[in-house]
Amino acid sequence: MTTIIQQLKLLRMAPTAKQKTNTIYQFPSYHHKVSASDPHPSQHAISPNHSLSEVRLKVLAVRIHRIVRSRASGTHYSTSTLPHIPVIDGVVTDPSGKLVYFASMQIGTLASHVNMPKHAVWPLQQGVGPVQVAASINPAMTRTTGLRKGFTYLILGATSASGGLAVTLARALGAGTVIRAARNEVALQALGLDRLIVIKEIVEDTDFTSLEDVDVVLDYVYGPLALHLFQSLKTPKSVQYVHIGSLSGTMKVAVPGEILRSKDLTIRGSGQGAWAMEAFVQTIEELLLYVPSLPEQEVEVSKFGDLEEGWGYSGPKKLDFVS
Repeated sequence: MTTIIQQLKLLRMAPTAKQKTNTIYQFPSYHHKVSASDPHPSQHAISPNHSLSEVRLKVLAVRIHRIVRSRASGTHYSTSTLPHIPVIDGVVTDPSGKLVYFASMQIGTLASHVNMPKHAVWPLQQGVGPVQVAASINPAMTRTTGLRKGFTYLILGATSASGGLAVTLARALGAGTVIRAARNEVALQALGLDRLIVIKEIVEDTDFTSLEDVDVVLDYVYGPLALHLFQSLKTPKSVQYVHIGSLSGTMKVAVPGEILRSKDLTIRGSGQGAWAMEAFVQTIEELLLYVPSLPEQEVEVSKFGDLEEGWGYSGPKKLDFVS
């Protein structure tokens, strides 16, 4: 999980009988049997005790991101060993009742309460809605380095929610031109942005000849489209390409060496392992400052108690679970 601000700004145990217990939702066989339609969650008690370096938080809302489903199914590269507790971030209240955001790839957070390291918790502005924050933050996270004001920004897969959030943050950070590329021409036209590129059914027919001024590419599609883009780039400028998602379904791309030798192209990724936690901590507070200006997300809200039924939701809205 890496922030678009990093990219766009730098480019510029059993409890005792007396203890209160809480419910967490666990997928005991996620490597083989858990899927969106058959999660088989079970409930386990956790201790309310925590160390001096931790703070106990009441969970209000969490988002089921793509990465959460992938980790729960055992298919994501960051998947840990059993037992596995899903969810990597969310909105909570601290012991004083203040609204805060938290994030952790190590501590599963689909729980009524969590014990979280204090360095992984950030205050939220007054008036923001927990459901909207939970639905918005992760899709807005990517990674770039060294951008100046007025940079030009290309989004592949731009009609996705992630693309929309990325545009808002890019504008806030000083983007001069935003180019969106997607298959749905009608949806692209409705966006009314600076420049549009329609991705063709045969991706090699997509016209990338007008990208002489592009500085950064955020790619939510990957696959043959990414390779076609690399081959099409003619700009003399340095271009940063960031792989974020694989909506194409293709996980591997063979990039000819001549492309790397003939173009000033930096290829990087957005995900755990592609960034330093220290850098994330330094920028997360600034990211949260932009939350009130992010477009409102359409959210399907389910209760924690309805996890088994809600986990299988596959509609167009974001999926949040609330306590």
